[in-house]
Amino acid sequence: MTLAILSFAILILSIIAHEVAHGYMADALGDPTARLAGRLTLNPIPHIDLMGSIIIPALFIFTGSPIFFGWAKPVPYNPYNLSEKRWGETLVAIAGSATNLLLAIVFGVVVRFGAALGLDAAALSVAGDIALVNLFLGAFNLIPFPPLDGFTALRSALPWHLSRELHRFEGQVRSLGMVSLIVFLFAFSYIFAGPFFQFVLWLFGLITGQPLS
Repeated sequence: MTLAILSFAILILSIIAHEVAHGYMADALGDPTARLAGRLTLNPIPHIDLMGSIIIPALFIFTGSPIFFGWAKPVPYNPYNLSEKRWGETLVAIAGSATNLLLAIVFGVVVRFGAALGLDAAALSVAGDIALVNLFLGAFNLIPFPPLDGFTALRSALPWHLSRELHRFEGQVRSLGMVSLIVFLFAFSYIFAGPFFQFVLWLFGLITGQPLS
């Protein structure tokens, strides 16, 4: 139970770091929307979404699922305020996953060299959990399916004449609300989860030098 609670806390904080990164990137590119809304903070309270930050992550963690998934309240931003008109929305979209992957690398390096620096097994275990959760979140959010960041980055990176069909598809998916998310998660769980998780484990081993099976 203690391990599950720790994993849950790591997942929630990693999700929040992901969202805050979107806001910081938007702010750096000239859009203060997230900052003015008080969302550039690691304080969990402004970011918590009951379904995405509590219920669904708890179901995955406490049922022993190999999938880590959840979301916080999206950090607001206005793409029309971005100083970088061509690539601004793409940069904001990938900032969340980039932050997760950076955290995974930092804590993965701690796992790789921590023993030589005198860290005990408990500290190395926590660092490994942080690295694995952030690897999963970072890679998962790059999947090009709405509303994941990978889709937003792809859509906004393409010229308008190529992206308009993606705009239309995104609108259709969003109009279905939670139904589209449930269908996507089921499809992912039963078709893609195995290869995807093996890829994440391979990355984990590459960074930490300690492959998991």
